[in-house]
Amino acid sequence: MATTEQLFRSDAYLRDCTATVLAVDERGGIVLDRTIFYPMAGGQPGDRGGIETAAAAPCPIATTVYDADRTTIVHVPAEGAAAPQVGAGVRLVLDWETRYRHMRMHTALHLLASLVKFPVTGGQIGADEGRLDFDITDASAVDKDALTAALNALVAADHPVSESWITDAELDSSPQLVRTMSVKPPRGSGRVRLVAIGENDAVDLQPCGGTHVRATSEIGPVAVTRIEKKGKQNRRIRVAFA
Repeated sequence: MATTEQLFRSDAYLRDCTATVLAVDERGGIVLDRTIFYPMAGGQPGDRGGIETAAAAPCPIATTVYDADRTTIVHVPAEGAAAPQVGAGVRLVLDWETRYRHMRMHTALHLLASLVKFPVTGGQIGADEGRLDFDITDASAVDKDALTAALNALVAADHPVSESWITDAELDSSPQLVRTMSVKPPRGSGRVRLVAIGENDAVDLQPCGGTHVRATSEIGPVAVTRIEKKGKQNRRIRVAFA
């Protein structure tokens, strides 16, 4: 399989683009030379939308995933949809409403991680709700109402969200950047993307391959809806758009 140019890495706000079909795999998955569709990874769902061609009806895309090589992105058609021909020029149209909600929630979970000073053991991003699991020994260390107030204060402060890149070696020399215990930063290309929140990384700095908004004010009001006990030390904190 060929490497797919990941346009969402340089601009998460792209809603459409042109591309060329490189291959259609044995399961009908479509491989393109470039894409704006984010593939499922790091707790963030794969994007959906459509692929348009001049010669056929649009092909709806149900989800997007990485191939086993982790560099090829596969666009999975909805059941019964016909894939475009190899070599065809196509136009990709993103389900922007859902993607943008994922971007807002993903950034909100970074804010949550900045407030809860415990290792992250897992997480999941949704269009309406997200959650992070933390390795917390003392349940009294987190409070639903206090976290909600603190999260909304960070949202309202309109902190900038920016990205930069470091080498794998630089990440190895700064292990404190990695907050997650179960999900490791995307590596293998020789460099790792950092997502910073606040001027001079004042709020948060984490390696992350997902898509994010440009400023915390875009997240909108949120609420910590539940704090659940999951095992002896694990606490699951759920966040929803208010």
